[in-house]
Amino acid sequence: MNILQALRGRFDVVLKTISPDLVDETAPLLDMIRPASDAKFGDYQANCAMPLKKKLGRESREIAAEIVEKIDLSDMCEPLEIAGPGFINIKLKDTWIEEQLAAAVADERIGVPLVAEPKKYILDFSSPNVAKPMHVGHIRSTVIGDSLANTLRFLGHEVITDNHLGDWGTQFGMIIYGFKHFRDNDAYAESPVAELSRLYREVRKIIDFVDGQKALPARKAKLSEMSAEIEERKATPPTGDKVAEKKAAKELQKLERQANEASKELTKDQAKLAELAADPEFAKIAAEHADISSAVLNETAKLHAGDEENLALWHEFLPKCREDIQRIYERLNVKFDYELGESFYHDQLAPVVSDFIEQGFAAESEGALCVFLEGFKAPMIIRKKDGAFLYATTDLATIQYRMNEWKPDAILYVVDFRQGDHFEKLFAAAKKWGYTDVELKHVSFGTVMGDDGKPFKTRAGDTVGLESLLDEAVSRAEKIVRSNDKDGLLSDAQYKDVAQYVGIGGLKYGDLSQNRETDYVFSYDTMLALRGNTATYMQYAYARSQSIFRNGGIDIAALRSSGAKIRITSPAERALATKVLRLPEALQEMIADYRPNQLTIYLFEELAKAYSTFFEQCPVLKAETDELKQSRLLLCDLTARVIQQGLALLGISTIDKM
Repeated sequence: MNILQALRGRFDVVLKTISPDLVDETAPLLDMIRPASDAKFGDYQANCAMPLKKKLGRESREIAAEIVEKIDLSDMCEPLEIAGPGFINIKLKDTWIEEQLAAAVADERIGVPLVAEPKKYILDFSSPNVAKPMHVGHIRSTVIGDSLANTLRFLGHEVITDNHLGDWGTQFGMIIYGFKHFRDNDAYAESPVAELSRLYREVRKIIDFVDGQKALPARKAKLSEMSAEIEERKATPPTGDKVAEKKAAKELQKLERQANEASKELTKDQAKLAELAADPEFAKIAAEHADISSAVLNETAKLHAGDEENLALWHEFLPKCREDIQRIYERLNVKFDYELGESFYHDQLAPVVSDFIEQGFAAESEGALCVFLEGFKAPMIIRKKDGAFLYATTDLATIQYRMNEWKPDAILYVVDFRQGDHFEKLFAAAKKWGYTDVELKHVSFGTVMGDDGKPFKTRAGDTVGLESLLDEAVSRAEKIVRSNDKDGLLSDAQYKDVAQYVGIGGLKYGDLSQNRETDYVFSYDTMLALRGNTATYMQYAYARSQSIFRNGGIDIAALRSSGAKIRITSPAERALATKVLRLPEALQEMIADYRPNQLTIYLFEELAKAYSTFFEQCPVLKAETDELKQSRLLLCDLTARVIQQGLALLGISTIDKM
């Protein structure tokens, strides 16, 4: 049972009887029924009477008294108490808690109900460009998307996961160009993906150099204009209008900051360009490929037009790249139902554009075909002046395909926050196109940062590869496990296995425990710590419970079916029992706005802490009576099952021995 949901359901019935005006307006009031912040106030607290004071013209304590009088919670709660101006304190009956625990013990789903109205979800996540190795930036989309898919499925929804791979864009034009001009045949034969990655970086480097040099005069001119405007504003005499002068001062400060940043960036980029230009070999190559940007676009266009040579190279490269990416997914234990990349939709782009034209939704602007959307200053371009299509066109075709093929209730895009503007326009265009009966949601996330406060990179300034990140996490985890195994209980093979679970789990949990919308600083030490809100701590809490069963020679399956009951005999037992029963609420909180950290907060801040207090205060194997021993063993087992299930939904494995 979802206790909070049950309480809100009963309050809902009563609130609608208090005033006709509340019949359709109870939702925000029901949100004010929450778990109590302090056990002295009970288990839950309803604060919905106070906001009604002004609306109903009555004292809030009087309204609270009417709610208490009308509501019937006698089967599950002690008599309700009113505190202060109208807080309603709710305390569950110990006997009712014991009944719920007994039901959870016998339930494979440990008390988590299936949703009454299941929906069909499509989750679009991970989506790397296959022509490049996966890097640290892909960890967030991959693990957040996977955890949401796991949880939605567990709750009873139908979920289709689709890895929308970047397998058709300009990056392939860059690799094809590099393959034709710079490849090392021996290196390609030995390690194809590594050589393709090198070719991509080489072409990218030349493009950045050539385009960077071309852009320098315009950037210098822009900076000069900004400097001149700053001097002009400084020379403007006072007007006597204090409000206007204050506003002008703020604008001047903003312009000075912008000019300062532009100057720093220009200086840094000039130094990089000068360093490259000083390399005779590179300078010669760059001069020989001065038209590289247009040449790469031409190679991409030829590929898209079905050029025999470029298409053959694409077919040769793609399986090698996909195999490289799949190895990462296997290590992360992440699977997809579909992997329909950009190439899948290539033939559907022109019809999408034609449909927008026919329905009058698109118009030409400076040679490009644009969709003008209400509330947006800039239009969404769906076909460039040269006839090329864009990501927006592909994404529209993707929505059309998904709606026709799968007919979902919701499509969730787990993508970097920097794509926010793109998705706002995409969703507005899709609704204009007629897709109004589907939830389109950008589940955005922040950036993985380094200690310097900048996006996490290697010392050489390169983006950290995801595979090397996993390798390092596992290596560090093994050192931690070995150093903490004082009794030498694990074999070398077990060390290796545990290191995989702890290292990969720590990396995932470290990401998922963050508010997805914020940036966070990457730290192996923090992620793999034995204390605090980490996967390692949660995995250890589970392993500790299993050690109790081993040490006591307990057949836990037999105990579950023995008819033994969990009895509440102390405050620590009661506190742990109520936290165990809150798993359904935590999962509901998680999917309410697609935030996995709501589950990690529950697992650590509520469940694990209550479990730790229980261990300190309540002997299990040395309990005073056999009945109490069985009760506490069952409570340990139920807690362990909740931890195991919660971590599994996050994509993290548990271990019996650590």
